[in-house]
Amino acid sequence: MSVRNIAREKLEFGHLSLGVGVRTTRSVEIAKMMAIAGFDWLFLDMEHGTMSLDACAQISAAALDANIAPIARVPNGQYSIATRALDNGALGIVMPHVDTAAEAREIVSKLKYPPIGHRSVGGWGPHFQLQKVSTGEAVMMLNHANLTVVMLETPTAIANADEIAAVPGVDVLLIGSNDLCAEMGIPGDFGNDRLADAYAKMIAACKKAGKFPGMAGIYNEAIMPRYIEMGARFILSGQDASFMMAGAQSRTGFLRKTIPHG
Repeated sequence: MSVRNIAREKLEFGHLSLGVGVRTTRSVEIAKMMAIAGFDWLFLDMEHGTMSLDACAQISAAALDANIAPIARVPNGQYSIATRALDNGALGIVMPHVDTAAEAREIVSKLKYPPIGHRSVGGWGPHFQLQKVSTGEAVMMLNHANLTVVMLETPTAIANADEIAAVPGVDVLLIGSNDLCAEMGIPGDFGNDRLADAYAKMIAACKKAGKFPGMAGIYNEAIMPRYIEMGARFILSGQDASFMMAGAQSRTGFLRKTIPHG
């Protein structure tokens, strides 16, 4: 038995690994829907959304069967939520607001099993279809499959990108573009050269350390290619609510034009 993480596999082959934010949906069907739509991972948002740990676990279990990787974002430093999400189906954790290598080392210590970290072994759940697996095998497979993602969201984090990327056990450096732009005094200006410089520094740090560079918070189709062409590969591509609104508005717009006074 093995644990597959399609998001990691795409990254390891140098392909785009496409994620979709899940903030408003609570139904497990979202996993199959987004897999069929072509996404590689779910971004289960427990930082800014109201998603519970229970809802995260249920969607994660469904995602494993749908072959789309469930990756949960937790509030900064909330390891008790993060480890339980991992225990119950998640294939990775996004930790926001990481500024230093020391913080990154603590994250790895909490989220990876020995010998990489010091995460507690609490039995095996949906990753192995509830079957019995030896501890040695399970620890090795989950350490490899799980993605530990740290978000860089301040100029301090960008300045420390080399040191953060060099931390063993960190897999992805993900720029939170909204927060970073706000911190730089250019809120929402995703085409700004200062943001591009930050991406260049992060991507270079990842290349040097053999880690994967990520992009979040930018959904403008005219701007996204700029950072992808620079090397971003772990891409948060949009959110459930915005996709639903776009589809709904497209349909009502079509019908209003079809029946001018309807």
